[in-house]
Amino acid sequence: MKIVFMGTPAFAVPILRGLINRHQVVAVVTQPDRPVGRKRVLTPSPVKIEALEQGIPVIQPEKIRNEYDEIVAIKPDLIVTAAYGQLVPNAVLEAPKHGCINVHASLLPKYRGGAPIHQAIIDGEAETGISIMYMAEKLDAGDVLRQQAIPIGRDDDVQTMHDKLSVLGLSLLEETLEEIATGKAVAVAQDHSKATFAPNIKREQEVLDWNKTAEELNNQIRGMRPWPVAYTTVEQKRLKVWQSVASKEETEQQPGEVIEANKNGLYVACGQGTVLCLTVVQPAGKKPMDAKQLWQQFPIGIKLGENNGES
Repeated sequence: MKIVFMGTPAFAVPILRGLINRHQVVAVVTQPDRPVGRKRVLTPSPVKIEALEQGIPVIQPEKIRNEYDEIVAIKPDLIVTAAYGQLVPNAVLEAPKHGCINVHASLLPKYRGGAPIHQAIIDGEAETGISIMYMAEKLDAGDVLRQQAIPIGRDDDVQTMHDKLSVLGLSLLEETLEEIATGKAVAVAQDHSKATFAPNIKREQEVLDWNKTAEELNNQIRGMRPWPVAYTTVEQKRLKVWQSVASKEETEQQPGEVIEANKNGLYVACGQGTVLCLTVVQPAGKKPMDAKQLWQQFPIGIKLGENNGES
């Protein structure tokens, strides 16, 4: 089959690479180059970098809903998408002989949207997975061809689940492509009444609210690691929190108050009398510090999270 691949972030790269190794990928569609970092250097997407290294032509519409003629003109047999980042118009969806299928990192209809891995971890889910579905004009609402679940461990974060799901996505996609090619594919409609959503992470979601329980905060920290990274404030300066552990201790101190500091970490009072131990943090303008480096720098009784809007 003549395949056009559409994707943008690192999650999509192993899937693209696998398709190139086994199928005829005639073009790759990805987001335009974007400014990155403090110096705002114009940078290509990971998918574009991979496509160019593999000698695959790249198409980068700013707004695909208006700029799709080049894609349609290819007359692909199939379009495969994985975290492309734009809603694909009906003119593109109807172009391929075998339709458009999407590799989505959740067990649909749960967690439709751009941040399903983050949100599943933040919500404390025990599992997530991959859904391969036909694309529809409505976000992640198409009929599902295949699904497979994978557990979320207590130590997993966005990076580890991202890597596991990317590998699983390629495996499940290969099985789906074989079924499509042989006419054996069966699609099942989603129960739209059970849909939940995981839109791209907003800045305010990065802030730790110490009135939440230690378990909730620990999930938030894992669900923001290694990007965009959860944070609090100390003396009106931002303090990124990279790693933590929900302690078995209990406290009557006010949420946000540092109640203990030792070589295991920084113990902070949270909601409902729970305690969170911060084991790796990053003060503003400094590198991340582990427990052995940070425990003497935060006196007992200091309050975290005051003026969280300050940098």
